[in-house]
Amino acid sequence: MNVHLKALGCRLNEAELEQWSQSFRASGHSIVADTPDADVVVLNTCAVTNEASAKSRRLINRLYRDNPAARLVVSGCYATLQTDEVADTLGVDLVVPNSEKDQLPQQVISQFNLPAMPKIATEPGESGLFLRGRHRAFIKIQDGCRYRCTFCIVTVARGDERSRSEAEIITEINRLHAQGVQEIVLTGVHVGGYGSDLPDSSLYVLVKRILAETDMPRIRFASVEPWDLPEGFFALFSNTRLMPHMHLPIQSGADSVLRRMARRCKTTEFSALLAQARREVPGFNVTTDIIVGFPGETEEEWAQTLAFVEQTGFGHIHIFNYSARAGTKAAGLANPVAEPVRKQRSQQLHQLGEQLKQDWLQQQAGTSAAVLWERRKEVNGQAVYSGYTPNYCKVRYPTALSADLENKVTTVSLSPDAQHDGLLCAQ
Repeated sequence: MNVHLKALGCRLNEAELEQWSQSFRASGHSIVADTPDADVVVLNTCAVTNEASAKSRRLINRLYRDNPAARLVVSGCYATLQTDEVADTLGVDLVVPNSEKDQLPQQVISQFNLPAMPKIATEPGESGLFLRGRHRAFIKIQDGCRYRCTFCIVTVARGDERSRSEAEIITEINRLHAQGVQEIVLTGVHVGGYGSDLPDSSLYVLVKRILAETDMPRIRFASVEPWDLPEGFFALFSNTRLMPHMHLPIQSGADSVLRRMARRCKTTEFSALLAQARREVPGFNVTTDIIVGFPGETEEEWAQTLAFVEQTGFGHIHIFNYSARAGTKAAGLANPVAEPVRKQRSQQLHQLGEQLKQDWLQQQAGTSAAVLWERRKEVNGQAVYSGYTPNYCKVRYPTALSADLENKVTTVSLSPDAQHDGLLCAQ
């Protein structure tokens, strides 16, 4: 049977798609790139914001229209929070909540009576990762979160923390590297909480094992809560296989707002952490999340956030316009910020964020970096490759049509690219 896998939202959803891909293939089924070619379509939904839920609904409908004959399976956070609504949607044949998604391929095979072949019947060494056209692998190391930030619905949808074993993660990384993967991203709902449910384990311990027991050339982290990083964590980056970039979400630059969010980090602590990272790791790039217009956010608090962001100098900012989510504590907080004010503040932050991003890219100009080339396009008789530096700056490289750089790492010098969002490189 042909299976099409699609994810909406976070990197964890992408990592789960890769696990499902391997499991379906181990049972003798094929992964296809296009919906019309599929006998079974599996969608991993998102519900981090109201807009994400709306996109999930629209995508369910579109997938059904694209191939009404296929069996449609829906999982993920939106499907977990709105199970009855999703189950009643036209074309949906099976809903798998987050609590059961580790067994999704087995449920699909059983529910639809799909034939299964032994693992020996599958083609050796072929990865679903590349069948979906990606060059970076997302490794799910854990699920769930023990914290309850007042704005977050994902912790409700994902449940308690559950860590995969270190040995299982090591095995997956080595398998992917043997298949040609050059870079992995360690991902989860609460990456920094890895090992909280395992004896003598932690994110620090896991990373040391990965460095010792795998040869994966490039290792990254998905979003990590800043308060989870222990003393000495940045010493790990002395091993250059750890890429000098981390996404550390602060959410607000005003301590009073952070308290209402139930965040466990003050701005002074965050600044001290960043100073340590930049001191110990050359070229370290920090990106972050900011929520605009959280309930009760005053003009003074907003001014504090703008000042904090500007003085910190993030390489990139993910900006979220606050929207109330039923089931979260924040939805019941007093003094909601009016939509026109949220919109105006969002525009301010986007302008500041773009300026800081350009400042960061200018700092990279004139330096050299090892770039993993991930995409190729043909433009005006040239091959134009794109990829990322270790500190996660996007780079474009126009070269001869005969060049073959895809999924390779080469060292290049960097210069500003006035016509595109990023850097242009020259060998």
